[in-house]
Amino acid sequence: MSRSLPTPHKLVHAPTPVRRLDALCQAGVEIWVKDDGVSHPDYGGNKIRKLEWLLSEAERRGARRIVTSGAAGSHHVLATTLFAERAGIAVAAVICPQPRTPHAISMLRATVGTGAELHAVGSMAGVPLGTLRVLRRGDYLIPPGGSNVLGTLGYLRAVAELVGQIRSGEAPEPDVLVAPLGSGGTVAGLLAGVLREGLRARVVGVEVATLPALGSAMVLALSAAALRRDGGSAGLGRLRRQLEVDGRFLGRGYGAPTSAGEKAMEVGRNLGLGLDPTYTAKTFARVLELADTPRLGGRPLRVLYWHTLSSASLAPRLAAAPAFEALPAGLQELLPAPRS
Repeated sequence: MSRSLPTPHKLVHAPTPVRRLDALCQAGVEIWVKDDGVSHPDYGGNKIRKLEWLLSEAERRGARRIVTSGAAGSHHVLATTLFAERAGIAVAAVICPQPRTPHAISMLRATVGTGAELHAVGSMAGVPLGTLRVLRRGDYLIPPGGSNVLGTLGYLRAVAELVGQIRSGEAPEPDVLVAPLGSGGTVAGLLAGVLREGLRARVVGVEVATLPALGSAMVLALSAAALRRDGGSAGLGRLRRQLEVDGRFLGRGYGAPTSAGEKAMEVGRNLGLGLDPTYTAKTFARVLELADTPRLGGRPLRVLYWHTLSSASLAPRLAAAPAFEALPAGLQELLPAPRS
């Protein structure tokens, strides 16, 4: 490990399981899942791999408070608050609106219940200025989704974990690796890891937050920087050749449910795979499309879906959290009701 890197916290219960989704397989295509939903029994998902590095760096700097940001129903803000609290570090978060769904309401209530210091702004564009207003000397700043170079290392190293499972015969080497593309760190880390480990897989980031061109540029920059920080390197051309950014499933924008996502959620339930309308349902919709387009002739197309939604129940946290109607008006307004 490079001397410039902190020693990451041990949060992830690794390796997370990989399994074949038999119901989606047919002649010409195999669908597999790498389930990071169970990365931690208290709260799993993809944020935990990033927080292993980010919390370690916050402690190394002697930070007493972390400042971060996200949408009102942010998984990142909740996960950061839960695990930072255990390290004795407070969390302040600048949060912005997103469409109201039952899932987003639950996430916001759970975050309030953890004791996070929340600061509402009126739009995503207001997050940078809102963050500057909240920052104090000695704070450690984590960007949305934990997607800086250190956070990206979490998924660069996760690919080595997958390679170990491939070598042990738990799963085949994938041809396509599919994951949600929001703040960029997860897909960037997977892309960097695929190149670092010499896998042939095409990494598909399903856009859930912004325009594909912007998402692609963000992923490529983060991926190249993470490789350098980890002691490796790859040109942008090589990275670009193994990356695909798919914006067809975004719908009306971040957090807005789609019909394809709703169908994916129903299929996921039947497979024992919980999906959310913001990230994973849109991503799994692309997986279902791949399942319906098998390879003709030769060996099957092998698709690996990297599942990023926590499988841990929010029920204990919601039982201790205020009802949505009891939240301050400024927080309720971050989840506007759908227009009739």
